[in-house]
Amino acid sequence: MSKLSSFINRKAMFHRDKDTGVSSNDDSIGNNSTMKENNEVIELINTNSFKDSSDKPPITLRKSKLSEIGSLHSGSNLHQHGTTSLHDDEESDTEEAQYQDTRVKRALKQRHIGMIALGGTIGTGLFVGIATPLSNAGPVGSLIAYIFMGSVVYFVTQSLGEMATFIPVTSSITVFSKRFLSPAFGVANGYMYWFNWAITYAVEISVIGQVIQYWTKAVPLAAWIGIFWVIVTLMNFFPVKVYGEFEFWIASIKVLAIMGYLIYALIIVCGGSHQGPIGFRYWRNPGPWGPGIISDKTGEARFLGWVSSLINAAFTYQGTELVGITAGEAANPRKSVPRAINKVVFRIALFYIMSLFFIGLLVPFNDDRLANDSAVIASSPFVISIQNAGTRALPDIFNAVVLLTIISAANSNVYVGSRVLYALALTGNAPKIFSYVTKYGVPYMGVICTAALGLLAFLVVNNNANTAFNWLINISTLAGLCAWLFISLSHIRFMQALKYRGISRDDLPFKAKLMPWGAYYASFFVTVIIFIQGFQAFTPKFDVSTFFTSYISLILLAVLFSGCQLYYRCRFIWKVEDIDIDSDRREIEAIIWEEDEPKNLWEKFWAWVA
Repeated sequence: MSKLSSFINRKAMFHRDKDTGVSSNDDSIGNNSTMKENNEVIELINTNSFKDSSDKPPITLRKSKLSEIGSLHSGSNLHQHGTTSLHDDEESDTEEAQYQDTRVKRALKQRHIGMIALGGTIGTGLFVGIATPLSNAGPVGSLIAYIFMGSVVYFVTQSLGEMATFIPVTSSITVFSKRFLSPAFGVANGYMYWFNWAITYAVEISVIGQVIQYWTKAVPLAAWIGIFWVIVTLMNFFPVKVYGEFEFWIASIKVLAIMGYLIYALIIVCGGSHQGPIGFRYWRNPGPWGPGIISDKTGEARFLGWVSSLINAAFTYQGTELVGITAGEAANPRKSVPRAINKVVFRIALFYIMSLFFIGLLVPFNDDRLANDSAVIASSPFVISIQNAGTRALPDIFNAVVLLTIISAANSNVYVGSRVLYALALTGNAPKIFSYVTKYGVPYMGVICTAALGLLAFLVVNNNANTAFNWLINISTLAGLCAWLFISLSHIRFMQALKYRGISRDDLPFKAKLMPWGAYYASFFVTVIIFIQGFQAFTPKFDVSTFFTSYISLILLAVLFSGCQLYYRCRFIWKVEDIDIDSDRREIEAIIWEEDEPKNLWEKFWAWVA
């Protein structure tokens, strides 16, 4: 093992193609010393170095110039994914072609990354999903629920940011679980995280048709679902740079729309409509606390209503962790990822908390439209508040913004799901076909597989729209909560590994705030919410359907973990001395990144927002 480490240390910093001698068309390939070293490392790995490659991912050597590196293939082995294998020219050509088929592109800039995170977060959860917590918990109860979940999300993203800037790999959320916890945890988390975004895609697509039906019902709902399913799926076959630009501009519209709504809401609250000054009118009548749910006892019902609001809040916040997914395709992850992470508090405060605060001032929790089972968009508190103010054209304009918002969110869902499957395939934990990419670096089979689950959106055609919508939300939310838990647990183990290796967190590219206590805080409360979120299945009597939709994701996670544990026959959790914090890190440190600083006021504004 020491011999292999010595070799890797000699080769880790190479980043010029003529120095590497790995191109099959380069005369330097015939250099005896180079050939000897490459054959030496292959022999070491094939024999004694890694007896159980599924347990301990080897450090791989790249064939392309590091300045043009695509994605860091964490955990891939030498012969599977086009890394160094130079026995002869013919094999080199084969391996090079294979490498080109399994490499995504580092083409996302800092402004893309920030807006992709916004694009995946600002969707139906914000514009439509807050109707249920408002009607159940009231304006104050729902506001407290969202502030509380916001604190949890803040620490989750801080944890992910510290790890993803140190080791920026594609689908880092799943990779870190495998490296810092165990292979079983990593694979189970990977498939659950993919399942989460595939189901969320179905949620978003199910609402698009209903948004259009706000204007006309001449076209059947199923037709709109099918049309936009095809459009969004095809959009994900464009190069990642095109995807990043699309998300940037659509997310920019979202940001401007929400900022505009907040200004509009402030004017209405202060008396800028036919209603006169509203102020805290609805906090007095019908009151700050909603009626609650299930129980006949007021206090108990309100508490249960508040708990149910936590679930809705968790769904709304899902997507804030997307910066960890994009790290593997970021052009300068050591700069762009920390900047995006540091703006999470700003986004939470402005886009979620402030929006919910004004919604609570403008819409009473007992408004019947909040519980509209026939049309999801008709229950949007944003649209209801505008209708109440009597502004004629604005509901249609805002509905158009909601349409663009949902398309953007659905686009992000497919992007994330495809990258998760891609990362699983690179580590040998998913069929190899999911690691193949187009010439533009798009993992096309991952796109197809993720989009296929989006067809569950057709469930809303044969059921009450809100009922099917809430089913899909429950399934997706629990899967997302499990991912948050694994992020926090992985970070705890990551910090322990740093301490064991004598590495100070002060020397990291990005140091998470209030750690390790923040990670413990997030881990504890996410675990509690995971187990109590299905309480409605048990009261007032046991309901099989509610139990299934509330806990199917947890059952699936248990089955996946047990199966992986039996397959890998590995430890339940890595020993701290066995945790790998070196793979893929050295390549990043060898690259000299070009700075992408804003050049004018417009770019500076979006750099501040995104």
